[in-house]
Amino acid sequence: MNIALTTELRASYGFIERNINIVKRYWAWEVVWLFYSITNSLAVAFIAPGVGALNAGVDTRVLVLYLIIGTIVWRYLSVIFYWLTDVIGMERWEGTIEYTLMAPITRFTHLAGHTAFAVVYSMFHTVVILAVTAIFFEIDLSRANLLGGAIVLLVGSVSFIGFGIVAAILPLLFPEKGQQMTHVIISLLLLVSGVYYPVAVLPPALRFFATYSPATYVLEGARAALLDGAPTIALWQFLAPLIAMGALAIPFGLWLFGIAERYAKKTGKLKRNG
Repeated sequence: MNIALTTELRASYGFIERNINIVKRYWAWEVVWLFYSITNSLAVAFIAPGVGALNAGVDTRVLVLYLIIGTIVWRYLSVIFYWLTDVIGMERWEGTIEYTLMAPITRFTHLAGHTAFAVVYSMFHTVVILAVTAIFFEIDLSRANLLGGAIVLLVGSVSFIGFGIVAAILPLLFPEKGQQMTHVIISLLLLVSGVYYPVAVLPPALRFFATYSPATYVLEGARAALLDGAPTIALWQFLAPLIAMGALAIPFGLWLFGIAERYAKKTGKLKRNG
């Protein structure tokens, strides 16, 4: 049992190490992407003082923090999502997809390595963006529950992983345009999850979808912890649905991915593009 577990952990670490090497190889792209993430976050945050300039009665300090939290949390979740969905695309580009999916390892081991790297990678981006944003805005986190906010992010990332695994099926089954199709899923989550506005302003039909988006609970929990200073125990109302979603979404995603993988192997879709 211990030998089998050690073998699986080593195999998972192999994918972590491989992702590290890919990041090092394309380091210039990583710099560009990080720069884009920072400027995009600042552009959204500057909406608050812009609104304040138009309406002197608006408390821009609260609005700035509200938008910053939404932008940074969404960036954290979307990086995890895209890293998982890009797994198939990267494998095709590198010409290794057939070897990886034919390797004698479980798909859980394969995706666990990618997931672990994605969480650390995304957390690094989050810290850098928050640090740069703090230079431009007077962010008061004296009342914030930073530990509670971090717990919400980590638990939320687990539930978001399930969505990423399901979305990764699209580039697996549709080699030409599958990667672009994943944008539909992430854009729908962006619309209904209350990234830049409260979910309460959405029409009833969209609020229905917000109930089933893990990003909704991550954003509300993070804002409760960082804006209101809610104690960690009070965040359970957000953590409970996230844990439930993760417990359902990850096994379902792995099961669905397994079906898609077997179909892709039978129909010869494991070929390199380009």
